[in-house]
Amino acid sequence: MIKEEIKAIIFIVIVMLLTAGLAFLGIYIYMMKITIIEEEQIYQGNITILSPFEKAEKKDQETLSQNILGNIEIDPTPESVKDGKKYYYKQLNEYSKIIYDELEKNKENLKTGTYKIDFGNVFNELLSQENGAQLLQENYQSGMETYLYDNPEIFYLDPTKMYINIQTTKKLFTTTYEVFIDQGTNSNYLAEGYTSKEQILKHEEQIEQEVQNIIGKVKGKTDYQKILTIHDYLVDNVAYEQTVTKHNIYNMYGALVNKEAVCEGYAKAFKYLMDRVGIKSIVVIGVATDSNSETQNHAWNYVELGGVWYGIDVTWDDPIIIGGGRLGKNHRYKYFLKSKSTMSKDHVESSTFVDGGKEYTHPTLSTTDY
Repeated sequence: MIKEEIKAIIFIVIVMLLTAGLAFLGIYIYMMKITIIEEEQIYQGNITILSPFEKAEKKDQETLSQNILGNIEIDPTPESVKDGKKYYYKQLNEYSKIIYDELEKNKENLKTGTYKIDFGNVFNELLSQENGAQLLQENYQSGMETYLYDNPEIFYLDPTKMYINIQTTKKLFTTTYEVFIDQGTNSNYLAEGYTSKEQILKHEEQIEQEVQNIIGKVKGKTDYQKILTIHDYLVDNVAYEQTVTKHNIYNMYGALVNKEAVCEGYAKAFKYLMDRVGIKSIVVIGVATDSNSETQNHAWNYVELGGVWYGIDVTWDDPIIIGGGRLGKNHRYKYFLKSKSTMSKDHVESSTFVDGGKEYTHPTLSTTDY
């Protein structure tokens, strides 16, 4: 009798434990299904656009005639330039490279101005750190600015209208982070003056026509002759834009199609043309002191020739001349293939693109002018 009672008690205890266990399991499963989603827009891109030279020297206004050459078969990304085209990219960490790579992968989609770049959970480890959001912000800044300076053909984006967002999903024991880039509350993230992909494609066609024209002029020439011809073409055909009110003056479309640009437009056009003819080149920003002893924000280029790097400042080889006229050879090539000592007399490169941003290294320039 007693044994039967003990068995009954044991059975009841087992049933209660099983019931409690099942109840706990049910609660656990239920809790795991509860998802708390928090969205945080942590950063609006803030890539600084260089201030134009307000007191540039005066410019020769003569414009050479242009002939558009069609059907020239030239690889737009020759093997010889793939290394030099991503000069700044190589200095990024793995997270900034993810940003850069996704921008490159989606460059056609970005022309819509509203495409959402979704990174999924790739930044989970980074965002799990105590200051994860700040680290993501820094990596986004570095990836974005590097992409734009390595790739001057991306003339149609306005990074100040692009937002990186964090969507945090919290469950009982786990937290995951989804990251994406979009236009935030803006209608799009296209540069001023652009409203559609069709408009961008049309402008790319215009650029390509002009590039083919220029490439036709250097076909079969040595690297030195290519650099010289492209330098002279920009000097002869681009006017320094002094009102600073027009669209595209900071990019290569302004320089190559509209024939008007400020220093950044000159430098990006030169860089892009070097890319297309297979010569390594980078855009350099910093400050420069003009002939009036005034220091201004400025942009110029470094270019590699024969395994040696030299400085080139197409903008300052193209000053405005009051009353018209042409420059003498001594001034026209004052900043053409110059050494470190020559460039450093009035050009001081910046190690960052924006204040407090990532620091980059530049090539060591030649000890002698070319």
